[in-house]
Order: sequence, then structure tokens, then C-alpha cells
Amino acid sequence: MSAVFSFPRLMAIIIKESIQMRRDRITFAMMLGVPLMQLVLFGFAINNDPKGLPAALVTTSQDQYTRAMVSAMENTGYYRFDHVVASAEAADRLIKSGAVSFVVTIPSDFSRRVQRGDHPQILIEADATDPSVASGAISTLGTVAAQALLREQSAEAVAARQSTAALQVVVHRLYNPEGITQYNIVPGLLGVILQLTMVMMTSMALTRETERGTMENLLAMPASPLEIMLGKVLPFLVVGGVQVAVVLLAAKFLFSVPFVGSLTLLLASILVFVLALVLLGYAISTLARTQMQAMQLTFFFFLPSLLLSGFMFPYRGMPGWAQTLGEIFPLTHFLRIIRAVMLKGADLDGVASPLLALVFFVVAFMVLALARFRRTLD
Repeated sequence: MSAVFSFPRLMAIIIKESIQMRRDRITFAMMLGVPLMQLVLFGFAINNDPKGLPAALVTTSQDQYTRAMVSAMENTGYYRFDHVVASAEAADRLIKSGAVSFVVTIPSDFSRRVQRGDHPQILIEADATDPSVASGAISTLGTVAAQALLREQSAEAVAARQSTAALQVVVHRLYNPEGITQYNIVPGLLGVILQLTMVMMTSMALTRETERGTMENLLAMPASPLEIMLGKVLPFLVVGGVQVAVVLLAAKFLFSVPFVGSLTLLLASILVFVLALVLLGYAISTLARTQMQAMQLTFFFFLPSLLLSGFMFPYRGMPGWAQTLGEIFPLTHFLRIIRAVMLKGADLDGVASPLLALVFFVVAFMVLALARFRRTLD
């Protein structure tokens, strides 16, 4: 027998590894699924120049010049006027809750000032918590609005040119007027860090017992599946609490991220989010048979949530199907909460919808984990 190299021995090892790979269906699925998922998400879902952004119109007039302004903005493709309100207070509630990205205010005397050539103005208030969302829509607005007004006054050539030249588009970037990227990224990093660590650590909770041969001892204990689950996941809440403290302190003192909302509301939301994550990790551990499989499933969940949640790329820039898919990830809803509370000062009413979504995830992951828990090693 050759001690250096033997082709039959090599083929035997290759056949053995091929059979093992075929048996490990989760790993084999990851090898095919991850590249396909990346290709689809990056190719179709990611867009750094979002269009069709929801906007609110504040006006008490429906004259020809107001209609021309609205039509011109809609024709750019950036604005979609889903709300028409009569007061600035109603518009402020919409933009603070995240229902709209822009508030366009056209004064009641806009038509009269256009006709007199008396420096007509329109006001654009943009939600600048994500600076990249508003930049494209705002950059094209001044020229488009002026051209629309010129076309509307084509019968009065000289006066039209004078009044058009005097048209002023006043832009207010709310919540992040300087467009500082850290104000958007750092709060979101808290959710990303918690998701990566909490899900990964708890996903190994049961698989570690199986690989170490201590699962029989755990099953022999006079403990219910609920008690075992809580005993496994609750210690990780302490680890999550330490991470939360580190990130929030760094956001405040290292990156100077403003905090204008309620700390109590934020901490309560973080607690619900972390609880959802550890329960998700535990549910994954009931599906996986090895720690490697648990890590692979964690990564398979982490990658699309990172891309579709609005952390790396504008959420509203994605097509409708991608936004719908993004709603199934807890990170999407947590990002809405933490950015609204920290940067906008939103109250409980303003974040009620995403908070209820996180509560739903807690219940769903708990039910899945308890349903999948096996009382035997088979």
C-alpha cells in the first residue's frame, strides 16, 4: 500500500464526503440559497435613489397654480401625495409617525403672489432621519417647480419670467438638518448588533447540549418545555442589557447622536425586541441538529433582514414586494421605533404599530419553539 498517495483511497474519501454533504440538507441548502438570495436582493430590491415617496400636501386652495405645482412634483416620480390636510399640526403628526417622508405646504395666497410677481414661496419639510432618502427628491424640486409655473403663465411672457425667477422653494430638513449619517446609522447599529449576537448565541442553546451529550440529562429533569426555554433564554437578556448600555452611551458621548424622546419607552421597546430575538434563536435551535447548522440558519435569517430592514439601504426605495418581505423581520420594526424615539421624540402613539409588531413576533416565536421542542432524542 502506497503511503504517499492512492487514487482509490482518495475516491473513497470523496464519495464519503459527498454522501455526508447530501445528508446535511441544511448546509447543502445554504450553499445554493445564499448566493441566489444575494443575487435577487442586490439585483432587484436595492435602490439608493428611492422614488414614489409618500408626501402630505398642506393647502387650502385648489387654484391652477397650486395644481400645477402638485402635478409637477408628482411627475418627477419622487413624490406621491397620499394625504391632503388643512393644518400644519396634522401634517406634523404624519411626518413624525413616519407615515410620510415629505410635507409640502403651499400658502393660501400663493396664486395671488404669483400673479403680482411678489416672490411666491412653497415650503418643503423633509424627514431627514435618513439623509439619502430626501436628497434626490429635494435636488430636483427647484427647477421643476419653476418650469411648471412658467408653463402655467405662458400667456404673460415677460411677467411670467419675472415671477418665476422670484419663486422660492424653502426646504426644512427635519430631525437631522445637517444630514449627518451617524444619526441614522448609530441607532440602527444597536438593532443589528443585538440581532446578530442574541440570535446566534441562543440558537446554540439546545444544539450545544446535544453535541456535548448532556441532552439526556436535560430531558430527564422534572421541567416543562416552557421552563427549559425560559431558563435557556433569560440569561441572555442580561448580555443584551450590557450591549444596549454600551451602544447607547457610545451614541451619546462618542457620536453625539441627539436623544429627544422617552428613555423609558425606548428601553421597553428594546426589551421586547431582545425577547423576540432570543426566542427566535431558541426556535432555530429546535430546528438545527448541530451548532454549525444553527449558525448557518442564523446567517440565512440575518442577511435578508440586514438588507431589507432599511438599515443599509432606504426602505422606501425598494419595490413593493421587497417592502412586504421586509415586514416579516423584527429588525425592520425596531429601526422605526429607535429612530422615531431618539431623533423625532415620538411618543407611544407614534410607535404603537411597530411595537405591536414586535409583541406579535414574541408570541409567534414562543409558540414555534414550544411546538418544535422534542422530549426525546429521536
